[in-house]
Amino acid sequence: MNPINHVAIIMDGNGRWGLKKKKSRNLGHKAGLKTIENIITETLKKKIKFLTLYAFSTENWKRPKKEVNYLFNLLEVFLTKKTNQLNKNGIKFKMIGSKTNFSKRLNKILINSEKKTINNKNLQINLALNYGSKSELIKAIYLIKRKKINFSISNLDKHLYTANIPDPDLLIRTGNTKRLSNFMLWQLAYSEIYFEKKLWPDFTTKDYNKILYNFKKTKRNFGKI
Repeated sequence: MNPINHVAIIMDGNGRWGLKKKKSRNLGHKAGLKTIENIITETLKKKIKFLTLYAFSTENWKRPKKEVNYLFNLLEVFLTKKTNQLNKNGIKFKMIGSKTNFSKRLNKILINSEKKTINNKNLQINLALNYGSKSELIKAIYLIKRKKINFSISNLDKHLYTANIPDPDLLIRTGNTKRLSNFMLWQLAYSEIYFEKKLWPDFTTKDYNKILYNFKKTKRNFGKI
């Protein structure tokens, strides 16, 4: 049975779910928060050490300003209310992505959540915000060049947002869409990928556990026979 150390999830389908239910994309984003809480709780139970959630990409700035503002407001409220609970449960919070373009208030909340939970060991949640894998790679190459060190796999790893975080064992994408959407293109090189038809707010812990179980039975060769 394959061990699971790191699960990454593209939480797709919130907007479509909201439109189907009440003709409001924002309703879907709000409903998706409950799924996030359920999946965090289940990941903790399974003693999986890393969970990366793709929440907002560098391309998502193209969405209507009203929707973007609503998403960030949801995040602010969520972290303000839940950081103490994360800390109590031994969960470390880390943002991966660029903090540029965020409000001072949001940056302050993100930094506070990171500092408050920095020493926790039970589970590390990496929230991918204003994240794009291509810009992440360009940034890492720039840093390596500036430091005048050798270009190598290990040196590039050390200069990514995910430095000191193991690569995902599996990626789950909900929403019946089969693409990576500029997410962890380097880190997912040998990850198992599961595309789930359900929209994110409909994704349950039962669905999650089914994928985890199937992953454990998957033969992983890493180039070998």
